[in-house]
Amino acid sequence: MIGILYQEELKEYDFGEGHPFRGDRYLIFPKFLRSRVPEGEKYCFLKAESVEDNDLKFICKEDYIKFTTNYYKQAHLGPVSPELQRRHHMFHSGDNQPRKNPGKIEEAARLIIGQAKMGINKIQEGDFRKVVSIGGGMHHAKPGYGEGFCIYNDVAFAAKYLIEQYGFERILILDTDAHAGNGTLEYFYSDKRVLFIDVHQDPQTLYPGTGFINQIGDGAGRGFTINVPMPPYAGDDAYQLVFEEIIIPTAAEFNPQFIIRNGGSDPHFADKLTNLGLTVDGFRMIGEKVNQISSTTCDGKVIDLIASGYNESVLPHCWMALLSGLANLETTIEEPDTVLQRVRKEPSQQEIKKLIKELKGTLKNYWQCFQ
Repeated sequence: MIGILYQEELKEYDFGEGHPFRGDRYLIFPKFLRSRVPEGEKYCFLKAESVEDNDLKFICKEDYIKFTTNYYKQAHLGPVSPELQRRHHMFHSGDNQPRKNPGKIEEAARLIIGQAKMGINKIQEGDFRKVVSIGGGMHHAKPGYGEGFCIYNDVAFAAKYLIEQYGFERILILDTDAHAGNGTLEYFYSDKRVLFIDVHQDPQTLYPGTGFINQIGDGAGRGFTINVPMPPYAGDDAYQLVFEEIIIPTAAEFNPQFIIRNGGSDPHFADKLTNLGLTVDGFRMIGEKVNQISSTTCDGKVIDLIASGYNESVLPHCWMALLSGLANLETTIEEPDTVLQRVRKEPSQQEIKKLIKELKGTLKNYWQCFQ
């Protein structure tokens, strides 16, 4: 049995008409899931509560919390005051600017943090081995700055909560979002308790422009950040090779006590904001690999944070595939027949092998598996 954290209030995480991140994504997936696998035997839905400022202080500066709360409350109710608007750039990037008729964004962001908290507690209390948080994975948010459609970083919260509340010393964060998790990286760049593996599109070709191979951590955390910048159009075979050659060996050596995975459907070949080449089968493979790693290291303990994707016709298929792989759901998930095939020019195996060789060379002084 897997727990799925979801409630309709998540739809309030909506930046408004004309913005790429709309809240209706959260209404699509539960209907799709129930149509394929009835609730009850394999999974159940859970509802969390929003968090207060004390929980946000795990990951955010106080002035950031205060500004963000006031700003997005005003943005939902009507025009933002000139004073607040002038200060927006100090705390948030332009892509976090609400447009016409936004939802209660900040309230929903607190709920997403609440889901991460509840999911971890449910796993640690023995109710579940695996929990999925629909709406999670806000990996661009930093302690005092929000960007990339992310307000509060639930990935960072989950790891810090495991460390502070439960005393964990080895946490694996696997980020498979198409965009590099620059916010999560900043939180744990010098922390050896967190192994952060980030598989994303080459940052020379996509926001946020970070996540290069040579960004491997600092101080005590040197070697515990692993960036895997995939070339554009990299598909299922390339991801499979990266898991086999980089992720699985490193995870086995690190031997995590808990796994946090984040990322949605944006590595799909038909996503509108990215240029990777995964199919629905590729997403299922990711879920299966995470399940495999968790079974051999941390007694199956995984919280999966899932929100991204910018093509609504493929989003539920990819999310379902991730969930099916993670939870061993026996269901067929096909490519949606409404998706137009983009020109697909998958990089050669030689290009992927060159990337893997460079990664191993960069990391060999920190991991025995690469020596």
